[in-house]
Amino acid sequence: MSTPVPTSTTSQWSDPLIVTVAPNGAYKQPADHPALPITPQRLAATARACLDAGAAMIHMHIRDAQGRHSLDVDGYREAWRVVREAVGTDMVVQITSEAAGVYRAPEQIAMVQALRPEAVSIGLREIDQPEIGDAGLAHFFTGLVRDQVMVQVILYDVADLRRWQALRAQGVVPEAPWLLLFVLGRYSAGQTSRPQDLLPFLAAHDGGEPWAVCAFGSTENTCIAAAAAFGGHARVGFENNLLAKDGHTAPDNAALVRQAVVSAQALGRPLATADDIRQRFTPG
Repeated sequence: MSTPVPTSTTSQWSDPLIVTVAPNGAYKQPADHPALPITPQRLAATARACLDAGAAMIHMHIRDAQGRHSLDVDGYREAWRVVREAVGTDMVVQITSEAAGVYRAPEQIAMVQALRPEAVSIGLREIDQPEIGDAGLAHFFTGLVRDQVMVQVILYDVADLRRWQALRAQGVVPEAPWLLLFVLGRYSAGQTSRPQDLLPFLAAHDGGEPWAVCAFGSTENTCIAAAAAFGGHARVGFENNLLAKDGHTAPDNAALVRQAVVSAQALGRPLATADDIRQRFTPG
């Protein structure tokens, strides 16, 4: 039996496409690519270049002095300050709360609560842990709404999406302008994404929250184009992919942003600005 696929509507085509750049991630090092930014200064320069290329949001990881993944609150504050000097308010700065095998759910939650960032991404399966429980999840998500933090919820498969829907239906997660991120191909052989990986998410999605995708490998841009065609949004960058759509190594993150912009233009979708994102996704 074929998978039902939602059809695009006029409102989806006119909905400004949010292009987010994820320039570094938790694991890659400059040895993997010389343009991979891990210091605040390099992040700031990358943010500026990607803003000029069409990105309105940066998904930011920071590193410790040894270049390892970090959720240090003071480190985030410093990186945020330096990036803000480069882009002003023309980019939304979204920080990650990723565990990356280093942190556990209580530490991730405590960091977000202490930092109170403008925007944060949260892997649902990382914080949906027995030591947190439904009461802890309710307290955390309610606090994010109260603090007017823009939240993107990361979902790796349909099971994650159904768990999110259950938490919403049970009232554990309050009403707010949540943004979902569908991760395509995370568990595929060779971690290579295909546009078809989007279809199970679309079939299971109840049409409530807006969504974006990220993808791995040289097919990243094809997956982004498919998402844009169905009314979704885009996250691109060296965190998940170092390759341009022709299979060659991309020169920098801005090149991957420009590919996504070209796809949006081909579909006739305008690009979202940082103010568009704030107006749509800031709670309250």
